[in-house]
Amino acid sequence: MVFSSALFLFAFLPAAFLGHLLIGDMRAKNIFLLCASLLFYAAGEPIYIFLMLLSIAMNYAFGRLIDSKRARSFLALSVICNLLILAVFKYADLLIETVDLIPGVGLRPLGLPLPIGISFFTFQAMSYLIDIYRGRTACQKNILDLALYISLFPQLIAGPIVQYADVADQIEHRTQTAGDIADGLRRFIAGLAKKLLIANTLGKAADAVFAMDGGVAAAAWAGAIFYCLQIYFDFSGYSDMAIGLGRMFGFRFRENFDYPYAAVSLRDFWRRWHISLSSWFREYLYIPLGGSRRGEGRAVLNRLIVFFLTGLWHGASYNFVIWGMIHGAASTCENLVTRRVRVPRAVTRIFMLLVVIVSFVFFRADTLGSAAAYIAAMFTRFTFSGPEMQAFLALLDPWLLFIAGLGVVLCLPVRRLISLEKPAARYASYGLSFLLLLVCIGSLASSGYNPFIYFRF
Repeated sequence: MVFSSALFLFAFLPAAFLGHLLIGDMRAKNIFLLCASLLFYAAGEPIYIFLMLLSIAMNYAFGRLIDSKRARSFLALSVICNLLILAVFKYADLLIETVDLIPGVGLRPLGLPLPIGISFFTFQAMSYLIDIYRGRTACQKNILDLALYISLFPQLIAGPIVQYADVADQIEHRTQTAGDIADGLRRFIAGLAKKLLIANTLGKAADAVFAMDGGVAAAAWAGAIFYCLQIYFDFSGYSDMAIGLGRMFGFRFRENFDYPYAAVSLRDFWRRWHISLSSWFREYLYIPLGGSRRGEGRAVLNRLIVFFLTGLWHGASYNFVIWGMIHGAASTCENLVTRRVRVPRAVTRIFMLLVVIVSFVFFRADTLGSAAAYIAAMFTRFTFSGPEMQAFLALLDPWLLFIAGLGVVLCLPVRRLISLEKPAARYASYGLSFLLLLVCIGSLASSGYNPFIYFRF
């Protein structure tokens, strides 16, 4: 079940929201919300609800052990167990296929379906255990409250990755004010519009161009840009919906995107893109490895390790690894140059956009070969005639061009120019949200194209 489905919008969400709202006791609210979250997860892959319960029980036990013993060995074992579950269900086939390249091995892939959101809830659980060991957060002795943290449905399948310390107090003490509900609903609708109206429209066009392996250079660049816009509005749209849903239920989650395509450098881009994941890797991997404190060479190695694992986190494919390593190598080069030479912002901004657009081809393409063919088209097939060019031009209907232009504008921080402090502006925003919701419902009813691009996460 995904947020942009009719089942979620017209059945699950109204029932979950009204049930939570009508229950007065906080303990009963939490139990109800936990049951709703487990039902939400079971709707996607019923058998994997047992994996979710195993993760909850295992991390609860490890949390109690780490809290009582303060032993590094228990922390290490907990991390190994979490990563082992992730490895079996997400990376086993990639490892088998890699080993099978050796002549005479003959291994068969396991073919296990990927549990939706496994990377998100596994990283949340590990951050909880590490924070207990560090003394940053108290151990949760109520297994139901910990279960709610791990399985909370607004951010379960597509983030943001929520640290336990940020919501520990909210689990036990939170309120649902009319203002919070209205603001949360407005934020949810904005995210839904990003997903259904912008991301899906651009996604169809990107799919068509990638199916042609890019075609000619003009088409290949346009398709790559369409995909960059699609994944941003899809991913940030889901984050908006998660943040809005959390607000409706009394939770306040941190922002996950901050206009990344308006960044002035790659380093700035990663401060703005998928902030919760970037922060996780920085806090729980990059800094413990030594960060930049042990010399330039070690800092470069640490950065490459982080980007390698960032790519692998996104999916069990060498395409994702290469995407991560491109960002790692490009960020390293940018850092080495800008520390020695004053580089104009226009240059670093253009460099950032080129790296992001080209590298996302590996993110989108199904195989390394198709990614290579597509990038070759971007830089070699400079022609404005022929059947491939005609096929591309046929895609460019007025609605697509309007949505693409709107997407480019909304990538800029124009939202900050609009103040909702005045009552008139705030009420107008609610009215606009209602109209957007009607348009989204119409789009959902009339189109069968509604991909969920995070199933690999």
